[in-house]
Amino acid sequence: MKTPEQIQAPALSQLKDHASAALPTRRQVIAGALLAAASAASWQAMAQSTYPAHALRLVVPFPAGGPTDIVARPLAQLLGEALGQVVNVDNRGGAGGSIGADAVAKSAADGYTLLMATVGTHAINPALYRRLPYDAVADFTPLGVVASAPVAVVVHPGTPYASLADLIAAAKAAPGTINFGSAGNGTPGHLTGEMFAKAAGIKLTHVPYKGSAPALNDLLGAQIPLMFDPVQSVLQHVKGGKLRALAVSSAARAAVLPAVPTLDEAGLKGFEATAWWALYAPAGLPPDVATRLASEARRIVQTEAFRSLLLDMGVQPGGANAQAQAEFQRGEMAKWGRAVRDAGVTID
Repeated sequence: MKTPEQIQAPALSQLKDHASAALPTRRQVIAGALLAAASAASWQAMAQSTYPAHALRLVVPFPAGGPTDIVARPLAQLLGEALGQVVNVDNRGGAGGSIGADAVAKSAADGYTLLMATVGTHAINPALYRRLPYDAVADFTPLGVVASAPVAVVVHPGTPYASLADLIAAAKAAPGTINFGSAGNGTPGHLTGEMFAKAAGIKLTHVPYKGSAPALNDLLGAQIPLMFDPVQSVLQHVKGGKLRALAVSSAARAAVLPAVPTLDEAGLKGFEATAWWALYAPAGLPPDVATRLASEARRIVQTEAFRSLLLDMGVQPGGANAQAQAEFQRGEMAKWGRAVRDAGVTID
């Protein structure tokens, strides 16, 4: 009679042989891994080739009808035509653009949510807000600067300031007695005014408003004598003779106001400060999607359809160079950050 050990031995041997037969060879493992990788790559390529498969959303972090909206809507229309999908504009104003910018920063990086960023959201706010909910650099993929506009130095025509030299002389004679309005604390107009005062060696008193419209109303009504605001906001009033433009803050004269000198030409050598708008997506955007969007944006800003819409309003179409945008943004953050610190303005 066989012992239990003798009975079990063949069974164990057969079990080992069966297990060895069931285990894949190293070659089979490698082949399987390669097949899986190929399948994944094929699936990814198929998904990417169909981008975009549905409508996109372009977040404008300010209310409808404002300067950012003016730039965003024609871009959205032309981008939609290029991509073969609707690009819906989503106005999400509040907190100097921070609410809309943060919403995009926290969106999926799939190419379906974009941001029409501004000099405020991506150069000023990082220094202005103590608790900014997003990182203006790390949380976004740059896709190109699409437009820029100078800030205009405008006065009521009833003032005695016929030139920038007149304004500077009056401010030096009576420091702090000349008020200037802006769209609010930390806006490009406010900070350009502060940079101007520092460069000219004068002291002005800032009067912040809740937007350009109420500030312009007070300027038109001679309640304040002076204002700094992007040129497209004041253009119609300057052309209509209701306001007098003393200078613009860009490096070159504005084509819509060719007789108005730059601040550099008016004596403040090297002065340049412009409002700008740029296209961003959330960080981690797939490279091929980023390349597609950046390429389309660069092409669109060079079209006559886009340029004609903006140039008539004093807005200069940009270069939309995604590669240069990161370096440009760093320089802008440094410049506007100094302006914020010099102005002593912070927002919780």
